[in-house]
Amino acid sequence: MLMGVPKEPDYETRVSIVPGSITKLGKIGFKVVVESGAGLEAGHTDQDYIDAGATISDSSDVLSSDIIVSINIPDYSKIGTGQMLACMADPFRNIETCKEIVEKGITLLSMEVIPRRLSKGQSMDVNSSQDNLSGYRAVLLATSHLNKGIPMMMTSAGTVKPAKFVIQGAAVAGLQAIATAKRIGAVVNVIDVRLAAKQDTESLGAKFIDVPGWKDAESSSGHATLFTDKTLQDAFDAALLKHVEEADVLITTARIFGRAAPKLFFNNELNDNISNSMKSGSIIVDMNTDTGGNISGSVVDDIIVKDGVKIIGIPVLCRQVASTASMLYSNNIVNFVSLLVKDEKLHLDMSEEVLTGDEGSVSAGFGGILISSGGKIHQNQSRLNSAVYGDEEE
Repeated sequence: MLMGVPKEPDYETRVSIVPGSITKLGKIGFKVVVESGAGLEAGHTDQDYIDAGATISDSSDVLSSDIIVSINIPDYSKIGTGQMLACMADPFRNIETCKEIVEKGITLLSMEVIPRRLSKGQSMDVNSSQDNLSGYRAVLLATSHLNKGIPMMMTSAGTVKPAKFVIQGAAVAGLQAIATAKRIGAVVNVIDVRLAAKQDTESLGAKFIDVPGWKDAESSSGHATLFTDKTLQDAFDAALLKHVEEADVLITTARIFGRAAPKLFFNNELNDNISNSMKSGSIIVDMNTDTGGNISGSVVDDIIVKDGVKIIGIPVLCRQVASTASMLYSNNIVNFVSLLVKDEKLHLDMSEEVLTGDEGSVSAGFGGILISSGGKIHQNQSRLNSAVYGDEEE
């Protein structure tokens, strides 16, 4: 079985397979073909791959492999019917591209659509491995721009008070941001719409911002949703605003699967005036400018200053630790493709829930990693099918 590893676009620093995974893939039955230069940004030379047992070739050879594994969607015009493509396709935000890939008869495997409640899928969960590093990097980025120290310091010249962090969202990225901020001595307050977040937050030593009348907002597939009760929304905003006004650093991590990133506040006026609510010299890190942003006015891939507040809008922060991010992603891929091998051939087991979805995921209209095969979107991907085709027949 041939596995192709293409070079990622110029903006991407990661690579989907690292040399350390080549031996493991060989034991499963794969021969790996890597496009020349694919690993350089992550610290891996062509010779590193050759020494590990891979073959270096050009784009045409790589994209003619039985299965192509990448991070971003590669040039699928060179991929044909029956070939497999495993990447982070983000199908709900790449509707037309997804449709074209499906209709070419390519078997599309979108790694970030893994059913999050499946324990066996945790070692394959690219969301967790990459978001974890992004949360870590967000804290380091914020502190590098902050004009004050982070931990409490008792000095002969006086006591230095600890910096105050507010973190929106306590999923994987948020939890790592909490843990990292606590490690360097910050006081951390956290808000989330999910019930599970309170216990997770407090276990890391941070304070969860309680909202009067608070109700859980977590879907059956394990993703955050938004509550619509106006009274509850107002209470949420009021509780959060008090902490934002005192914060030295605000980090926003909240994403909603398949939708634009939620704004920090439910009240649009509060969102529009966030910089007026914060102290001059404070820092905002908006981790989701690539999906619309949590902060009104944040700019994707840029850092701006508004009312004395520095707003950092650099998304996909795991790219700033490309070596580690690539290693973890590569491990995710190795664990996943082992499910695709039967009798030394690539095989789709439609009873495998990682591929087709667990009960909770299917009930929410999402399936598993398998997006399409044989020219059709998988039946469990009902929401995606509606987004791609509307009321048309499959």
